[in-house]
Amino acid sequence: MPHSTWSPPSIRFGPFEFDADAGELRKGGQRINLHGQPLEILALLLDRAGQVVSRDELRTRLWPSDTFVDFDHSLNAAVNKLREALGDSAESRHFIETIPRRGYRFLAAVEITRNAPASANPREATNLASTELMKARGRRPRIALAIAIVLLTGLLGVTILALRRSAVPPISSIAVLPFANLSGDRSQEYFADGMTDTLINDLAQIGALRVISRTTAMQYKATKKTLPEIAQQLRVDGVVEGSVQRFGEHVRVTAGLVYAPTDRPLWAQSYERDLRDVLVLQDEVARAIVLQIHAKIKPEELARNLSIRPVDPEAQEDYLKGLYYWGQRPLGVQKGIGFFQQALEKDPTYAPAYAGLALSYATMGSWENGSLPPRETMPKAKAAAEKALELNDTLSQAHAALAYIHLHYDWDWAAAEKEFQRSLQLNNNDPTAHHWYSHFLTVVGRNKESLAESKRALELDPLDPGISIHLAWLYYYAGQYDDVIAKSKEVIETAPQSFWPHFDLGLAYERKGMFQEAITEFRKAREMSPRSTFVIAALGHTYSTAHQHAEAMRILSDLFEMSKTSYVPAFDAAVVYAGMGDNKSALLWLERAFTERSGWLVYVKYDPRFESLRSDLGFQDIMRRVGPK
Repeated sequence: MPHSTWSPPSIRFGPFEFDADAGELRKGGQRINLHGQPLEILALLLDRAGQVVSRDELRTRLWPSDTFVDFDHSLNAAVNKLREALGDSAESRHFIETIPRRGYRFLAAVEITRNAPASANPREATNLASTELMKARGRRPRIALAIAIVLLTGLLGVTILALRRSAVPPISSIAVLPFANLSGDRSQEYFADGMTDTLINDLAQIGALRVISRTTAMQYKATKKTLPEIAQQLRVDGVVEGSVQRFGEHVRVTAGLVYAPTDRPLWAQSYERDLRDVLVLQDEVARAIVLQIHAKIKPEELARNLSIRPVDPEAQEDYLKGLYYWGQRPLGVQKGIGFFQQALEKDPTYAPAYAGLALSYATMGSWENGSLPPRETMPKAKAAAEKALELNDTLSQAHAALAYIHLHYDWDWAAAEKEFQRSLQLNNNDPTAHHWYSHFLTVVGRNKESLAESKRALELDPLDPGISIHLAWLYYYAGQYDDVIAKSKEVIETAPQSFWPHFDLGLAYERKGMFQEAITEFRKAREMSPRSTFVIAALGHTYSTAHQHAEAMRILSDLFEMSKTSYVPAFDAAVVYAGMGDNKSALLWLERAFTERSGWLVYVKYDPRFESLRSDLGFQDIMRRVGPK
């Protein structure tokens, strides 16, 4: 038999083309994001076009006995997703007809444009399909193979049963992809994102799981990547995906758990609740997922989840909006604060909203993203964190915010470490807590531990450039400038929109005496983040060390001019004066930075830009007053 003449079929209907070779649905040549059960249902309906495919048959073939799901909800959700992809609906039927209490029928005319030769033996054709599809479409072999067998021999059920019943390794790592907003209203996007965020937070409290953070997960919104591709990139076993739909004061959430390396569905369920019970609903979903993956829950983790109480629906809505804008920090922080405050006006005992305020105010007064003086924002942040913990001592984010404040504002390092450790005890999957704790460990000179914490943060949030570049920051303080350069260039490749790697490159180049290269990188960083005054100050320091004094003075002038309309930390002027060798002026501005409670001061002891001041008694006095205490 001439095997080389076999070609997998391509099926056309209406404006769509179903490519069995690729396991893809296309419209106008553009791939439509459809996979898993919806794609397999389409394959079966196309194979039986014009005939009724019963719900029982779909259950047997797509949800075998070893898959634990709420079948009716799962099937309805899969069909709705398929109809959405086709632009179809139960009311306006062009492609899929619902046969009440029986099943579904494909209505449109179907044209098969490629097929096996008439003389081909069906069994041999099936074997060829298996071989060719595995070669041609390695990233989706199961779906492509199943589709080909349906179209050629009708053996889909046997194949899927065999594949789904194969042993699945335990799931120890998981990613929650952004839930789809099916409300038909783009203004409800915050609600779907908020549901995603809180589900991530619920799962992250299970110590036996590694849970990918929100920042990284949100980068897969509307992605065209397959689940196996995502799993490989994030190095996870399981993926949760789902949708959210609001109906007035009610919400419907559909969630599914997939063993991502093979795209094998393990569990799916739909829930419909009153908005008042949304938090309870999220807890139900998290518990169901943990049950499916057989993760071990510690008694204290269970107790925390049992403490969930109903919340005012309007307060919950404002809180979710606050989370949405917090996720767009630093630009969205101020707007997020407004929504957190609105939530607390409606429910003054809503602890998570206080935690959101604490994180937001701490960000606004921080050394790296600060837009306001620390004395203006940090007391508000501290009060909010303490109030959150007064209401609920198990909120890990509130402990992390309080630890950050103790380190960078109170300069109470013992209290900072205590709060960091409590935060991580409650949620070891919080990349921000690991990241901030790494900063603390750098400050106290525990560099090996700091590096370990930074790597843990990176495992949990691999696509956040701020966390990725932190390794370069550690190398800078350790004097490993070639490592700073290598890591910074690596981050530029993966996150070209971030100014941080250019900033760190500039620091390293300056220390190596490569002044022109340093100036180039600082200029790039300034262009990308024109309000980051510490970048401007670093550029001024390099101009000084490169003996370009006129340019350094121009930088000082720029900073003083900016200070007329916005907050410019005194520390920035100290950086430029230190580069000029004007130690007297540098100490004067460091003293002003002390009065401002600048977070930068905790790092000055190890900052090579202040080497010339370390023997000065005034400098030593400032360092003594900063800490440790």
